[in-house]
Amino acid sequence: MKPGGGSGGALPGAAAALALWCGFAWTSFAHGGAAKGSVPRLRLAYQDLLATNRSVLFLGHRGILDFRSLYLDEYRDRLFIGGKDTLYSLRLDQTNMDAKEIYWPPLPGQKEECFRKGKDPVTECANFVRVFYPLNRTHLLACGTGAFHPICALIYVGPRGEHVFSLDPTTIESGRGRCPHEPNRPFASTFVGGDLYTGLTADFLGRDSVIFRTMGHRSSLRTEMDQRLLNAPKFVAAYLIPDNDDRDNDKVYFFFTEKAAESESKGRAIFSRVGRICANDAGGQRVLVNKWSTFNKARLVCSVPGPDGIDTYFDELEDVFLLRTKDGKSPEIYALFSTISNVFQGFAICVYRMADIWEVFNGPFAHKDGPDHQWSAYEGKVPYPRPGVCPSKTTNQPSRQYSSTKDYPDEVLHFARAHPLMSRSVYPLHRRPVLVKTNLQHHLRQIVVDRVEAEDGQYDVMFIGTDSGSILKVISLQRGNFAAAEEVILEELQVFKAPVPITEMEISVKRQMLYVGSRVGVAQVKLHHCETYGSACAECCLARDPYCAWDGLTCTRYQASGKRRFRRQDIRNGNPMHQCLDQNLTVDDFDSAEEKVVYGTEHNSTFLECIPKSPQAAVQWFVHRSPEELRDEVKTDDRIIKTEQGLLFRKLFRQDAGTYYCRAQEHGFTHTITKIVLEVIESEQLEQVFQREQDEEVPRPPCRGLDPRQLHGQKMWFKDIMHLIGYANLQRVEEYCERVWCGDRQLRHKSRPLKSKNMLDGVKKGRGKQHTERNRVPRQAVAT
Repeated sequence: MKPGGGSGGALPGAAAALALWCGFAWTSFAHGGAAKGSVPRLRLAYQDLLATNRSVLFLGHRGILDFRSLYLDEYRDRLFIGGKDTLYSLRLDQTNMDAKEIYWPPLPGQKEECFRKGKDPVTECANFVRVFYPLNRTHLLACGTGAFHPICALIYVGPRGEHVFSLDPTTIESGRGRCPHEPNRPFASTFVGGDLYTGLTADFLGRDSVIFRTMGHRSSLRTEMDQRLLNAPKFVAAYLIPDNDDRDNDKVYFFFTEKAAESESKGRAIFSRVGRICANDAGGQRVLVNKWSTFNKARLVCSVPGPDGIDTYFDELEDVFLLRTKDGKSPEIYALFSTISNVFQGFAICVYRMADIWEVFNGPFAHKDGPDHQWSAYEGKVPYPRPGVCPSKTTNQPSRQYSSTKDYPDEVLHFARAHPLMSRSVYPLHRRPVLVKTNLQHHLRQIVVDRVEAEDGQYDVMFIGTDSGSILKVISLQRGNFAAAEEVILEELQVFKAPVPITEMEISVKRQMLYVGSRVGVAQVKLHHCETYGSACAECCLARDPYCAWDGLTCTRYQASGKRRFRRQDIRNGNPMHQCLDQNLTVDDFDSAEEKVVYGTEHNSTFLECIPKSPQAAVQWFVHRSPEELRDEVKTDDRIIKTEQGLLFRKLFRQDAGTYYCRAQEHGFTHTITKIVLEVIESEQLEQVFQREQDEEVPRPPCRGLDPRQLHGQKMWFKDIMHLIGYANLQRVEEYCERVWCGDRQLRHKSRPLKSKNMLDGVKKGRGKQHTERNRVPRQAVAT
């Protein structure tokens, strides 16, 4: 059995990836499009977020932030931002944020030296601020790349309640080992009790991958330069996670991806890891002096079970979020993974319990007797104290006290150096991902999670940042221990106007806000905006948003301790038939929708537009052709095609005339979106008009101030239209002509007006962009 992979390995070559993709492709596209549940129920554009005051942007004082780091200080109600040669402090308790700036360029000579060594003077030879940590009640520690000469300094931020922001130049010192040299290289760090723990590459060339402990009252430590410990790692996150109430057992956990020595694949194998070290590690006395003596690591597995027991693995770790519990014990780890396959691009989110991680680290060590031997579980005697445990009350014996790792026997340290890897892997909750996405148009990069109290229990709401400037708001519903989770994508929020990658996210449960960083700037985004879902009970219920509930009047924020008795939610099923029947929910609402009129010409194409608010809704079309006939469902074929935007008649017949109803069905609730009266202009009527137009020049119609009393008998163009559609509504005709002739700038330079056929046949003579925007009016002649 492989130490990192258990009994099931990845399918060789591309076969596993191809099999996984085919399975997902069939699920998603078997019915001609993406599965309804896999698309967001609500999409909000950049302009929508700004217009509803759900998003506020900060782009720096010069409009170009070149963002690199973010620190949310909820104690001071401040947001600290690091950019290129600049730091910002924003107040969160004010609408305008009251931004203050510090200019912090590299030290004299560093920028020139960086340029001489071949680095780019604009994108690399600057001080990109990448580290923020609270040092005490009045100061922050800030570190930047310093044009490939990392530097750190103390920032005075003042006591709570004041908004001061200044850098003390006397505190500037080397930041090597605390901040990476490069502005874009991944790294991870955490600040614990005055000690800074950092996983990074510590040299100019980016070859010395190391985990450091610096500052504080403890001795400085680092990992050995040994590929068994770290093999070209990409650090993602670092957290202090206590084992129990004994602070001597506190450990710092690092999450990273590295080249896997234990992989049996001949090619490049990448595994994701969780590594840990004791916070009170002091190194050895004769062995591992000033080096970590308690470092262990294990593989993190995130895979989708496949046929015949063959799993498909997501091995590239993108981001990690630690979801802490109210009591501070046994947090859960949400990890975002991607594939490294050449066949398809996939992403998965797996959830890990600390109990499962602790069990793996308490299990057997991985061992290999020689280059030609297989990896296996170590079956020999493990020295005491067990390598990887912290000196504490549990390690002390009456005969010998271990107050420090310097007291550990040399054989313990030799064993720890030779066996850093655990034999077993860490598997996720239910041994499968809570979310899987394949072949997306964008890549998933960041994740934060909020545990929300709802009427029927707790839900973990995931906010996933993409490389296109958008955020997906998702919940996962587990139906059983062995069933695949159901993903519900509540919203897609286009936070940034440009499709820029989101590089960092922080969540404030206290303020119910997201703070989102990209290269162009930082956005403050509300976690929820219940009014967006609609003004009816059914719409609020269909949203399935744990933050929102129907209170009898509006869709509003759900409060678990609220005094209102009337609250309606159905997160698990989203069925308004059960929740909203006493709220004037009318199922047979064919005639309640607003009526529109569309004119089409016989034997030409016509389009009836209907776009449901929710992309997850299924659309049905019904037609009522005459009072004597019953309402029937529209039968589609090669001539009548149902699209995502509406109903397309490729060739219109006179018997197609009637009243059309577009109805949306979602989770058992059906309602009419639009009601369209389709009038068909017969070809014989058109022939009469064309014959008159050939015999005379018709003057160009006026564009403003049409007076129906002066039109009859004087304007041939108007008479032609009235012959076609009748005199029932002169005001409707005036509005129609206004939109046809005056809306198209290209026609203003023509001396002859559009012929009736051109006017009513715009669907075949679309003009570039106007074909999809403005020409919709000529071919449909909509009037309400």
